[in-house]
Amino acid sequence: MAFLVERERWPLWLPVLLALGVALYFSLPMEPPWYVGPVLTSVLISAAWILRRHGYVLLVLLALLAMALGLWAAQDRSARVAGPIQAAKLGPVSLTGTIADIETRSYGLRLSLRHGEIAKRPEWRAPRLIRLTLRGKQDPALAVGDRVRLRAVLMPPAGPAAPGAYDFARAAWFKQIGAVGYAVSRAEVLSNEKQGDFAAFTLRIAGWRHALSAHLRARLPGEAGAVAAALMTGDRGAIPEATMQAMRDAGLAHLLAISGLHVGLIAGWLFFSVRFLLALVPSLALYAPIKKWAAAAALSGAFAYMLLTGATVPTQRAFLMLALMMLAVILDRVAISFRLLAWAAVAVLLWAPESLLSVSFQMSFAAVVCLTAIYEGLAPIMTRWRSDAGPIKRSGLYLTAVLLTTLIASLATAPFALYHFNRVAMFGLAANLLAVPLTALFVMPCALAAYLLLPFGLEQLALVPMGYAIQAILWVAHGVAAWPGAVALVPAFSIAALTAMTLGGLWLCLWRGQWRYGGVLVIGLGIALATGGDPPDILIDGRGKAMAARLPNGNVLVAAPYRSNNITLTTWLRRWGRAAPIKDERIMRCDRLGCSLVHGAASVGFARDPRALEDDCRVADLVLSAVPVRFNCPSARMVIDRFDLWRRGAIAVRWRDGAINIEGAHDHRGDRPWSRPKGRKAP
Repeated sequence: MAFLVERERWPLWLPVLLALGVALYFSLPMEPPWYVGPVLTSVLISAAWILRRHGYVLLVLLALLAMALGLWAAQDRSARVAGPIQAAKLGPVSLTGTIADIETRSYGLRLSLRHGEIAKRPEWRAPRLIRLTLRGKQDPALAVGDRVRLRAVLMPPAGPAAPGAYDFARAAWFKQIGAVGYAVSRAEVLSNEKQGDFAAFTLRIAGWRHALSAHLRARLPGEAGAVAAALMTGDRGAIPEATMQAMRDAGLAHLLAISGLHVGLIAGWLFFSVRFLLALVPSLALYAPIKKWAAAAALSGAFAYMLLTGATVPTQRAFLMLALMMLAVILDRVAISFRLLAWAAVAVLLWAPESLLSVSFQMSFAAVVCLTAIYEGLAPIMTRWRSDAGPIKRSGLYLTAVLLTTLIASLATAPFALYHFNRVAMFGLAANLLAVPLTALFVMPCALAAYLLLPFGLEQLALVPMGYAIQAILWVAHGVAAWPGAVALVPAFSIAALTAMTLGGLWLCLWRGQWRYGGVLVIGLGIALATGGDPPDILIDGRGKAMAARLPNGNVLVAAPYRSNNITLTTWLRRWGRAAPIKDERIMRCDRLGCSLVHGAASVGFARDPRALEDDCRVADLVLSAVPVRFNCPSARMVIDRFDLWRRGAIAVRWRDGAINIEGAHDHRGDRPWSRPKGRKAP
């Protein structure tokens, strides 16, 4: 039986089963009682022990046990990060807090405050972290650890902009961000607050990051300096939006997000440099374990790099994988293998289960799993080719490997890029073929040299060549992004389609026998589900401020007081697979009271003001209202008013065969800690 033949591959499915348990937790309609995880785990452990001699039954119980552990890990993580959430919009108020982090943005600064207090509101429960946007220049300059006072408007973290869209409130919950907002005054520095030992250490690291980022941008002006700061400190805020968009359209945005590529390059250059220098000493080269010393040095350098770039969850995950690799080198084991990858995934899922929902986790592990599977099969052939290769042949093999790696990684991550971003860079392969070698051979080695030269004030020796290499990458990005058809936009598809493609890909990569090709059928099922989506006809945001309609030809009309770069509007357009809305007054007409829309054979009224309801309720088949509707609408087959939006969040409307179906963003979020802040008032 093929399943028994591949017994040694069974442990590779442990992280997959854990992930299914984590996914089960996040899919529940309500928060389970605290005892569900430990009780379920204990029962399954007991059952597995009692039935340990019943082979297949034991395997099923162990699989269920792994899923129960995943559910328990997610439940425990949610409880550990729990904290107050701002219930409703508040302010402007006089807010005092301690700066925990500073991020530079093109429009100003973004602060993370803790130990918040509001003047004359002793009953206010401060969230663990408050994220505030500050516009304009701050005088005096702010530093991490400063106790500041300012006037600000606070709001709860936003929910999904549309049913099925990204849930920022859930992500904020696990980052312990309980309130977001913006300042309406400059920040006044009161003091520099003393902290405990660990808190002082984390604040000191954050202060170094902010200072280093500013220093790099000063020594290397322009876009190159902003990109250098992003690669060396993780602060991408100063990169112009046009440059970020070009990097996305060229398929190079991953080069700006600190991930396994960057951690691996820093560690790799450290490893080979230290080993090369130690090999120059004959006595050490002959009698000392210099390979293990180099691995320890690489591990230490990667840890420092993780701290300097913010120690985000993706960076922690990359460091964990690297740490296992270096530990394997130290213990004389194979450094790169599926088992190593599986244990890294297990550690991440147990430590930060919410990572499963993040695009960085999904894309990085998808790429590594597929690359490991491909190179596992090609290893004997590549070893034979390299054994008798000269310099020219080795260069050709390197370029072939870069091309193959880029192609495989692009194909592996494409479903996740399409699901989360609804776009694919059509010429990403060509752009990466040019940009990745520049990053690997010039940018990151120069970044490492700049770190080492900083204490001596000689970092400019490394920053100047680094700047030239970055400018070359930006030239590639802008050039490729300008090619006709550089980006393909696709409508949003369901999580079921992504799940099918993911499980099919895992089945194809993790098994070795011929039966693994059954995964292709499952991938095909996922593609069929993705192409058979049912996009909504009308979307209205949770505050009733904006409405958009998708016409039968795919064009989108928008009635919104927002700027063109508003997150709600851009999310709607992206999920519909459109780059920009159109205007057509024959179909949609708007004034200051609201809008009227002709959608097929039906009419829609969108009332921003109560005075618009009288006309809408007389002629419209569907009435959308930003204000409560307290009377009957004779013409309307359905009314969606402010109370519906408050209860259900952003609403999607589908008009099918004369029937109106609506779906709310809150419908599938359930009663979870991040979904409905306690004490939220009705409109």
